[in-house]
Order: sequence, then C-alpha cells, then structure tokens
Amino acid sequence: MKVETFVTADETRVVVTGDVDLYSSPELRKAVLAAVPRAKGAVGVDLGGVSYMDSSGVATLVEGLRSAKEHDKAFALVAPSPAVLKVLELARLDSVFEVRPER
Repeated sequence: MKVETFVTADETRVVVTGDVDLYSSPELRKAVLAAVPRAKGAVGVDLGGVSYMDSSGVATLVEGLRSAKEHDKAFALVAPSPAVLKVLELARLDSVFEVRPER
C-alpha cells in the first residue's frame, strides 16, 4: 500500500493505492489522523486506487470520520474503487460517509 497526502487551500487529500488490510491499515490510520487536525478545509480520502480493503481499513476510515467531527471538519471518501464501495455497502456505511464519485 502507498499513502500520499496533498494539501490545497480547500482540501487535504490522502491518496491511497494498493491493498488496505490488517498489516497496512496502521499506515493509513497514521496519515488520516495526522491530516485531520492540520487540514485548513475538508479532508478527502481518495480510494480510487485501492484494490482490496478489509474490516481494519473500514475501521480506520470510521476513526478518521470521528476525528474530523471532533475537529469540525468535513470528511469525504473520494472515488472509491468498486471493491471498496462493495465493502462499504455490505457494512451499510455508504450512507454514513460522504462519498464523492469524482477525483
């Protein structure tokens, strides 16, 4: 898995590629929880390049959403891959997160 963070005036975007699983999710957690308090605007997690996500990845996203709410920041999942969208739908979290289809 690869995680990169990009900052603009409007949004801090965490771009994830590869598999998000029990072994890699701590790296994603670190990036998301670091991005939230530093963000000047919204936080977007770009999941378009994620080919697989397990429950630990989903838990990391939920933790990021909670942190964003605590910091009064908008939090969105951007362009989730079909595999990620399926996991979110199965967990019924697609209605909990703001999901933006565009990058």
